[in-house]
Amino acid sequence: MNRSEFIVATAIILFVAFALGWFASWLIHRLTKVSQADMGELEQMAQALHDAEETRDQALIYIENREAELTNQLNQTEAELRAAMDGLRDARHEAEELRRYIERIQPKA
Repeated sequence: MNRSEFIVATAIILFVAFALGWFASWLIHRLTKVSQADMGELEQMAQALHDAEETRDQALIYIENREAELTNQLNQTEAELRAAMDGLRDARHEAEELRRYIERIQPKA
């Protein structure tokens, strides 16, 4: 094989390799091409995801507001309970003083 035959054979081999590469690229592109229906479905999925995220955000805001409201109510109820317990303690103390006073007065009468 002389030099010019070698160059021609190498050129043919390179051209065939190029043609096979181009054909493989075209075939892969053709097989993985996204159809218009798939794009519509992807668009619907994206919209549904967006709506779900909005709903989640609204639910989180509602939960935070509700939690703050319930915490406030709990604090108020605890304050009222402490006030009622203090009033009950004072009433018991007063009742005990009245009982002692009555016991002191009864023997004299």
